[in-house]
Amino acid sequence: MKFINKLFLIALTASLFVSCSNDDNDKNDDGPKGVYDNGFFILNEGTKQGTVSFSSNDLTSFTKDVYSTVNGNDVLGKFAQNIFFSGDNAYIISGGANNITVVNRYTFKLIAKIETGLKNPRYGVVKDGKAYVTNANTYSYENAATGDTDDYVAVINLATNTYESKIDLNSTANRVVLKDGKLYITDPANDKLLVVDIATKKLDAPVQIGKNGDCIEEENGILYILKGGFGNDSELVKVKIADKTTTKIAFPDSLKEAGFMDLEDNKIYYTVGSAVYAINTNATAASTTPILTSAATYIYGFAVKNNRIYVAQGSFSADGTAYIYSLTGVLQKELTTGLGSNGFYFND
Repeated sequence: MKFINKLFLIALTASLFVSCSNDDNDKNDDGPKGVYDNGFFILNEGTKQGTVSFSSNDLTSFTKDVYSTVNGNDVLGKFAQNIFFSGDNAYIISGGANNITVVNRYTFKLIAKIETGLKNPRYGVVKDGKAYVTNANTYSYENAATGDTDDYVAVINLATNTYESKIDLNSTANRVVLKDGKLYITDPANDKLLVVDIATKKLDAPVQIGKNGDCIEEENGILYILKGGFGNDSELVKVKIADKTTTKIAFPDSLKEAGFMDLEDNKIYYTVGSAVYAINTNATAASTTPILTSAATYIYGFAVKNNRIYVAQGSFSADGTAYIYSLTGVLQKELTTGLGSNGFYFND
């Protein structure tokens, strides 16, 4: 389930911190390679099991449950959390099942399942044939007040699809980005950004950014971290990787509890409630004028890609809905997805 539930004891099965950016495009562009090329996947967290929906980029073709369509009775496992790509493969993390399902990203045919070395896996990135996957381990809302410190990064050999080793973090961990051989990992329960050198598999000195950091993106040597969530003030933190210096944009009270962020074409897009806002990456103040107010009453997934804004309505009692807007806020398409739609992943 979404990590923020455990931090704030929300009596909901969903969370305000969801998939923030999913621009994972490790692909050789040699023309269409299969039915699910040139489109985007929508990950549905589910309760008993997750699902994956697919839409073509031109929005004319849609499959509600790609995995079952291709693989029959095999299931992903509950609480599908994240998808990352490497070469021709897609890797689907299921936190509740403690596994990663490996499929061909263009046909979605099952290749393998990684089922060892994982404990509440969260998010993954790839470098030189290995995946680095954050694991929340024994973190639970019962002891959120004291905070577990046994989270770790699992190192996966993608040539054999096997668990290889782990990097202990001695802290809590959630989202991760990779830049210049280092992992930058948000630690929502504490006031720091974790830094891991993958060559030495050791922690560097963390960067102090304050609590509740969640969505994280990197562009041009700068990390952008959005802070907010249920009951919290909102803030955008910029970290210059070269010297670890930070600058912050505090949001006004009207933008309290920001939930999502994505970067596209030198702009930062973020959400508060059902509204989407944008500022330039060099901005020094937050915008309070929304680009659009989404039809989604409870946003659980968000992305900006290919001159579109993608918003998912989170629901665990009925099918979810994905709304696709132009950058000016014009609704282009509405898709009926699965339970707990929590992220968009672009296969182009």
